[in-house]
Amino acid sequence: MKIRSTTILSVRHKGRVAIGGDGQVSLGNTVMKADAMKIRRLLEGKVITGFAGSSADAFALLERFEAKLRDFPGNVTRAATELAKDWRTDRALRRLEALLAVVDARVTLLVTGTGDVIQPTDGVLGIGSGGNFAVAAARALIAHSELDAATIVRRGLEIAASIDVFTNANIAVEEMPCAT
Repeated sequence: MKIRSTTILSVRHKGRVAIGGDGQVSLGNTVMKADAMKIRRLLEGKVITGFAGSSADAFALLERFEAKLRDFPGNVTRAATELAKDWRTDRALRRLEALLAVVDARVTLLVTGTGDVIQPTDGVLGIGSGGNFAVAAARALIAHSELDAATIVRRGLEIAASIDVFTNANIAVEEMPCAT
């Protein structure tokens, strides 16, 4: 059975960066858990991550990413690049099925198992089954409202939850000031 889990959305707007995720974990067509926490603060709260995909795989990646953050303090991009390189070349890691969204005060990054580390041009990033819906909603809200970053993330995830059956409205949002 295919495990599907989550939608993660990150937005940089008006001097803040917010990242949020829903709580649904599905196994096939069954909701197995409705209140999973897929947002984590790392490095004493200076970095926030969100994950989509297999939860066990994501936790393994988060542990490795946290170790890379300690190896390259203050350089989230380098830590993410080193994780992506290991993820792609290590035989055991290569089988992990998850995506990571990573934010700090300066950057928003998507980290994948194919070796990609991508920084979105507009500071909006969505991953998971409803990621594209959430991104579209967030971009529209940024362009046509005066909402703050955390509210845009929450509303974008609510819109994704109303469209995507693998996303629910049990939403957790974390935010911090940003430099960009």
